[in-house]
Amino acid sequence: MQTIFHELPENTKQFLTQHPDVVEILVASMERRPALKAIMGDLIRSFLRIVDCFERGGKLFVCGNGGSFADSLHISAEMMKSFQRRRGLKPADRDKFLGLPDGDILADALEYGFPVIVLGLNHSLRSAVENDIPVPGIGFAQELFALGRADDVLLGISTSGNAQNVCYAVTTARAIGMKTIGLTGQHGGELGKMVDIAIHVPASSTHHIQEMHVQVYHALCAVVEAYFFKDRK
Repeated sequence: MQTIFHELPENTKQFLTQHPDVVEILVASMERRPALKAIMGDLIRSFLRIVDCFERGGKLFVCGNGGSFADSLHISAEMMKSFQRRRGLKPADRDKFLGLPDGDILADALEYGFPVIVLGLNHSLRSAVENDIPVPGIGFAQELFALGRADDVLLGISTSGNAQNVCYAVTTARAIGMKTIGLTGQHGGELGKMVDIAIHVPASSTHHIQEMHVQVYHALCAVVEAYFFKDRK
């Protein structure tokens, strides 16, 4: 493994040696985008946290504003169906469709996905919160408080790190007992101080931060998928 991996804790290095496909993706990501070397340790820590969440039956919540809201949707799309690997149903799950209307079609077409929830998609809830609760920006927190559990993980995205509604969500996640990850810029803002794992991409202007965020979460989606699914497309 490259020098960057030798700086990781010994148990993490041992874990990675058991998953060569994950290491291959990480190395290839750094070769294509050398700037990722600066945050590779935190990306790996985030990967381990999300994998542990899914193995425990937890959910990944994602939130952000504007372009970061679009990134949240992008992450959910990569996570909830096949990304770079085949995720066809196992025989035991295919058998559950036997004898059901269109069961053969669904058994052949459906794919496994990870439980990812983007906060803020429920417009009825959002308008009710805005109308009934006199605290601006509390919508993400209210939704998370209703849905989140201690085995879940929150990924908050903010280029400045100072989005109040994202920070409210992080505080709520911590109160529930969830683990928290922040994806932000090099300065990090308040978000970078609040989360368990902060991924500070080495950029300061909004559009450059967003460009790097895509690189980070594509790598993150790819390694999570590679951990659970072995067959490449």
